Amino acid sequence: MNRVATAGVRCVASALAKTWRVRVRGIQHFTDLRNSETPFIYALWHSQILPLLWYHRGNGAALVVSGHHDAGLLADAASSWGFRLIRGSSTRGGFVATRGAVRALSAGHQVAITPDGPRGPAQLAKPGIVRVAELSGAPILPVIARVRGAWRLGSWDRLVVPRPFTEVEIQYLAPIRVGKAGVDGGVRRLTAALNTPDL
Repeated sequence: MNRVATAGVRCVASALAKTWRVRVRGIQHFTDLRNSETPFIYALWHSQILPLLWYHRGNGAALVVSGHHDAGLLADAASSWGFRLIRGSSTRGGFVATRGAVRALSAGHQVAITPDGPRGPAQLAKPGIVRVAELSGAPILPVIARVRGAWRLGSWDRLVVPRPFTEVEIQYLAPIRVGKAGVDGGVRRLTAALNTPDL
């Protein structure tokens, strides 16, 4: 996609996002971490990334972005909304992404990771994000976006694009610390948390 087309899509996405009606649940989990100035890792499913990027724009977080060509548009939107980019993923440049994420956390930044990216399986966490948490000592903050009315793209994750003026619910869940559970235990806990049904 050329630069003009990419900029056009980004502008359309921003205009659409301004119409969404957002409500938030579990905000205390987010504010407790922010108020304690604890670096942490946002964990979100890849399919929900668009409304969550928009809602967290300007927070100064770093986003781990796949080196895959399909990630170009999301990376462009994220950059324009104030995110720093860390290139790499669990399948492409994984060591580089892990090192970059740990460095960002050590410098006091928040880091956002889609644990089922870049190519799935959808809504099943991979161990990369848990390894970053283990190496850095940072907690993982699971965050979910539920959308009342949305289009779904034909991508591997069926990416959610909220319709104009629809309601978007953001829910933060209790932070996860790896601890003695280890990587496998952390993966299971994170997958279960991000698949929490609506109450």
